[in-house]
Amino acid sequence: MAALVAALLVQASDRTPFSSALLGTRFADKRAVLAGIALAIALGNAAGAIGGWLAAPYVSPDAADLLVAFAVLSAGVAACWPIRSRGVPQRLGAFPAALTAIGLLAIGDRTQCITAALAARSSTPALAAVGATIGAIAVNVPAVFLGEGGWGRLPLTPVRRVAAAVLIIVGAIQALAAMRLI
Repeated sequence: MAALVAALLVQASDRTPFSSALLGTRFADKRAVLAGIALAIALGNAAGAIGGWLAAPYVSPDAADLLVAFAVLSAGVAACWPIRSRGVPQRLGAFPAALTAIGLLAIGDRTQCITAALAARSSTPALAAVGATIGAIAVNVPAVFLGEGGWGRLPLTPVRRVAAAVLIIVGAIQALAAMRLI
């Protein structure tokens, strides 16, 4: 559940839904776009969970908690900067364009870092990947159907600011708890 909520907050303040909206505008085959986005997000979160699982034996529980705090805090701070939309590959079909565009954004993104941190702390790291994937997809599906124009009309700046504030507050509380200061 933590990964799902974190992914919702991170994706609401991220470039990925902007790219999803662009893909939804550029391609008529929404199912292929959604399949490419879902696969890219799932692969990115799986890589994060595998990284966390591999790191877990070398990280103490307190350090794992601090790692989660750092990932959440850094996601909140990064959400404070405005988002610039970028183009999407148009020479490819809907599925490969979505897989490529979203896959490139997923490499080392904030959701993947939080997934890795939660997986390092969890006894079932796969659930971190599943939760983060569901949360990320839940934000990107409406973006595809709204398209560039519809997504751009949403009040995204206040949403991004609220998501940033929540992530920063939760990350700070997690950090203080990990250091046993609260």
